[in-house]
Amino acid sequence: MRKFLKKTFNDISRDSNTTSDDQPTNPLGPPTENDIFRYRYQHGTNLGAIFCLERWLFGSMFEDSAPGGSELDAVKASLKAHGLPATRDKWESHWSSALSDDDLHWLSTAAHCNSIRLPIGYFTLGPNFCSDTPFEGEPSEVYVNAWAAVRSIVERCHARGVGVLLDLHAVPGGANGDEHSGTTSGKAELWDHKPHRRLANACLEFIAREAQSMRGVVGIQLCNEACHGAQDMYAWYDKVRSKIAAIDPSMPLYISDAWDLNSALEYSVSRNSTEGAGIPACPFVVDTHKYWTFGAEDTRRNPRDIIGSVPGSLDALNNLGNVCDKHGSAAVFVGEYSCVLAGSTWEQAPGDQHDGLKRDFGQAQSKTWQARASGSAFWTYRMEWMPSGEWSFRQQSDNGNITPPPGLGLSADEVRSLRDHAGAQRQGFRDAAVGGHCAYWDQQTPGGKFEHWRYEQGWDLGWGDSSAFWEARVDGVVPGERADRIGALDLWVLKRFWETGTVGEEFAWEWEQGFRKGVKDFMGAVGC
Repeated sequence: MRKFLKKTFNDISRDSNTTSDDQPTNPLGPPTENDIFRYRYQHGTNLGAIFCLERWLFGSMFEDSAPGGSELDAVKASLKAHGLPATRDKWESHWSSALSDDDLHWLSTAAHCNSIRLPIGYFTLGPNFCSDTPFEGEPSEVYVNAWAAVRSIVERCHARGVGVLLDLHAVPGGANGDEHSGTTSGKAELWDHKPHRRLANACLEFIAREAQSMRGVVGIQLCNEACHGAQDMYAWYDKVRSKIAAIDPSMPLYISDAWDLNSALEYSVSRNSTEGAGIPACPFVVDTHKYWTFGAEDTRRNPRDIIGSVPGSLDALNNLGNVCDKHGSAAVFVGEYSCVLAGSTWEQAPGDQHDGLKRDFGQAQSKTWQARASGSAFWTYRMEWMPSGEWSFRQQSDNGNITPPPGLGLSADEVRSLRDHAGAQRQGFRDAAVGGHCAYWDQQTPGGKFEHWRYEQGWDLGWGDSSAFWEARVDGVVPGERADRIGALDLWVLKRFWETGTVGEEFAWEWEQGFRKGVKDFMGAVGC
């Protein structure tokens, strides 16, 4: 079947290599396994509090004597009470039981996940990364096998066709002052302490080098929930990017928006650019978190009001045009969200309406993320107090409150059938698209100069790429069944822009319009 996919893509590529004007273009191969894992729509969950403990999720990992709710509090209290061998055994058992075969089966076949976000800490990388930190000494020895546990999770997920976003959740010094940064210092010292940043750089370089031999890594997240207005945050992002680009320029880097999505988008567009010397290394994806349960303004609102605001929660993307318009591209990943609303919000609705409102809230989020984001990860999958209500991805998925994109729910036979159905309609879609484009612009500017052959080439490649993502699993390009679609579309358009040599051409906009139309037409042909 993999040979069939390559043959099908090559047939489409040949169509785009010669047009009615006999204009050549650069032949491209189909998307690779890495491309599929990294640029498809990411539907998944966080595997939170496994490598970065939070007391409210796993209280049994904390001794009663632990003074706070962070990883450091838990490990130091356990070491004092039980010693190193017993503490290490307890932590390693926690890591190894985090994702059972039954869990992976449910995630991939019932919830139809194709990714997880995996929060880790700098201490997860082992004692060598704990010098001159609060984990130095005996605490660091608990983590001698932690990175091996991370690699095992990634490998097992890949075998199921599930990608993993490696999220350096707890950076040295903390990107924020919260307990999920590894300590209860209450400080965000990454930003104003050069030794912390140097260690964070070394951690991220290590992860990038390791990821080169780990199949299914979706990307690397540089930090989690940077505090608003973090000092020199974007300069640090630039520096880290240059270091990781020297290791693996294809690796997407996920960056915290620091609770300012507009600014993060503006920055990422300037770096994911059409104006450099070549394809941008390490494309940036903006990680944003959406909760409606903590802020004072939200706790005063009623459920219907909050549900009605969900579709507009990513309106920052409205300011972005096509890649040609903005000379760059952006992607937004909703790295955390839930179905939790404040008690004061629920008090404003009758009890017999709560289940329906929870369903509407979850489905509004699912629909919005799938329409506007490159992916999403629910917070969270596992905690001791399962089923855990509106914090539980499992319960919300089983209840139908959180729903996957339609293609992820199809059987392999259905994927193949729809692929063949689309193939039979391809020429009709192509003729209508090309004819409509040419007629419109020729009427708008009679006698004007155009290069409509670029539209044709764009359409052919867009259809071919969309088809390749759709059938990648059933044709053995990536493990598993089901059907994927391009998720980080703007970033994928940018990548193909550079690979086809279209960047900088006067009528590159025609190619982009054609590419996007080809993607849209294929998805329309399969009914998704």
